[in-house]
Amino acid sequence: MERLQKVMARAGVASRRHCEEMITSGMVKVNGKVVTNLGIKVDPHKDKIQVGEETVFLSSRKLYILMYKPRGYITTLSDEKGRKKVTDLLKNIHERIYPVGRLDYDSEGLLLLTNDGDLTYALTHPKHQIPKTYRVRVMGVPAQKMLHKMANNIILKDGPAAPAGVKLLDYEKNALLEITVYEGRNRQVRRMCESIGHPVLRLKRIIMGNLNLKGLRPGQYRHLTSDEVRSLRQLAGLKP
Repeated sequence: MERLQKVMARAGVASRRHCEEMITSGMVKVNGKVVTNLGIKVDPHKDKIQVGEETVFLSSRKLYILMYKPRGYITTLSDEKGRKKVTDLLKNIHERIYPVGRLDYDSEGLLLLTNDGDLTYALTHPKHQIPKTYRVRVMGVPAQKMLHKMANNIILKDGPAAPAGVKLLDYEKNALLEITVYEGRNRQVRRMCESIGHPVLRLKRIIMGNLNLKGLRPGQYRHLTSDEVRSLRQLAGLKP
């Protein structure tokens, strides 16, 4: 018997911390009953675990898929509004795989999907500081001092943001920025831009760790190579 959140994380649903949030918010059922107690233990081979309408399975085969998420898709397991999910784009994949982190409905770009719960946990844990780089079109043109503030001492509602890399790529009517962050806070880049008075018009994630979007167009995906998986696990502090 194992704790429910540990089984969910091992199945690749999300990081263990996010799985705990799912449980306490009433999103998880065990054998048809909603559970909110983080201390509950389950047998993953006997108990039926559901997140939303999706049943959680432990798979012996680990999958690692790199997707160019298009705008207009959600990265959650289910949606009460009936919007399209990134998993709808996958063809001939029978294992349950889940996004590592999130990209908003109106955002696009690099998204990793896997059923490797250990890797998901490691990549989303703040201590590993996995870099994620975004191309961001914002409203107006930020002054240099505002860019410096965003890079070094932005205070968000949930506390100070860690130092980030911020570059101004062009400065026509609406500026194009390249922003690299090392945390996994919800909507962090959008909130950083809003905090200096320049809301995001369009956001695209182009790099995560050692991965990029080369060769992919919106809606396309590919399996990671064994070398990419090995490097990604090393970057996340895991054994190859």
